[in-house]
Amino acid sequence: MSFVERHGIRTDEQADAAERIAARVRELDLRQVRISWGDQHGILRGKTVEVGHFLSTLREGKDFQTATLIFDTTNNPAVPPFAADGFGDPRMTGLPDGVLVPDPTTFTVLPWVERTGWVLADLYYRNGDRVPFDTRGVLQRQLEALESEGFGYVAGVELEFYVMRLTDPRHGFADSGWPPAAPEVTALSHGYQYLTENRGDEADAILSVLRDNLVALGLPLATVEDEWGPGQIEFTFDPLPGLRSADNVLLARSAIKQICRRHGYHATFMARPALPHIVSSGWHLHQSLSTPDVGNVFPGEGDALLSTTAMHYLGGLLEHAPVSSLLSTPTVNGYKRYIAQSFAPDRIAWAEENRGAMVRVSGARGDATTHLENRVGEPAANPYLYLASQLICGRDGLARKLDPGPSADEAYDADRPLLPASLETALHHFEQSALMRRELGDPFVDYLSAIKRNEVNRFNAAVTDWEQREYFEVY
Repeated sequence: MSFVERHGIRTDEQADAAERIAARVRELDLRQVRISWGDQHGILRGKTVEVGHFLSTLREGKDFQTATLIFDTTNNPAVPPFAADGFGDPRMTGLPDGVLVPDPTTFTVLPWVERTGWVLADLYYRNGDRVPFDTRGVLQRQLEALESEGFGYVAGVELEFYVMRLTDPRHGFADSGWPPAAPEVTALSHGYQYLTENRGDEADAILSVLRDNLVALGLPLATVEDEWGPGQIEFTFDPLPGLRSADNVLLARSAIKQICRRHGYHATFMARPALPHIVSSGWHLHQSLSTPDVGNVFPGEGDALLSTTAMHYLGGLLEHAPVSSLLSTPTVNGYKRYIAQSFAPDRIAWAEENRGAMVRVSGARGDATTHLENRVGEPAANPYLYLASQLICGRDGLARKLDPGPSADEAYDADRPLLPASLETALHHFEQSALMRRELGDPFVDYLSAIKRNEVNRFNAAVTDWEQREYFEVY
């Protein structure tokens, strides 16, 4: 009996998909398959295996190092590797090997790599238990909880990012620090001609390549848009059930970076790169709840813009915005995006069709597609944790019938609480949150807090260009 069968890991849908994949791999004469796993930062890690080995991996899984779980964004161990005490989970002590189990429903073929398949995997311990720090599992558990309460979750994605011409990748040994030197780049276009066809056409050489490859992957790409900054792009994706949307973000971001690099460009999902004339990039998350008999349950009736369900869900998003910030905005850099009058939110407020508010109600009275757009996230966020944060907060709003208060029609002038101004502040809110500890468990909260605290401490210890200019000459 295989590992998958022994531990009852697969659903019937996954088992059927596994049989189809085995036949497809042979039919397409693939030579290798990338088995990928989304780590705590939403970055793909994994192993590339030969086709014959992949077919056995579908049944037995693939050994994988849990040591990757203790890395911060640049692979600095957040705790001494062999002093890891499991973060409250004794199964993690000593960083044993885990098992990557491919999810056959995610299989696709990479169009930019010769005869190469790709599949997303989940991380298990050798005893068949799901590793609790696997963030895809975190979202799956929240979706299961929401389903038990009678709802499905639908998410649509708008991702902003920059594409730049790569002039020097800085691959010399002298540049290979920890982290390495940033690549040298030049602008793709001048920018500041929002949504103009001419600016978009200047970037078409790479945008068409990206478009064709994402469509070939089967991703639900809806639009390719020229944004404000020089070389700033927005891709939007059609709404799908929550887990599929999160999986798609993981694959899309990695695909965009790989394809750009192969063509002499550099793509970054960093919210505010340190380059002249830059406008911050965001991740706008469109969302609604559904039921089998009604579909979208967020539209109101009569003169009401939103249903009671939507208002309570919205109340949860607002009340818990400080404690969920670590999940929607997980980097030091992301908090530098919260600037008034910038199309990014700076305070905890909602409004109807207002892009300055944290949560924008998109739609109109009587519109069956009316939903919520949370504009708080940064494009580097782990998609599983970002979506899970919405469900944690929204479900609590439903359970407690929270009131979001009145709409903030002047979003940047409203008397509403400000969003956390730094990762350090967000980390404090997250660690102290009874809601997050109840929904995620103490081990996960303590684990993620340790990872992010290491990042904050390294940032606080670094001497910045600002400090050098401010103090070096005058004192």
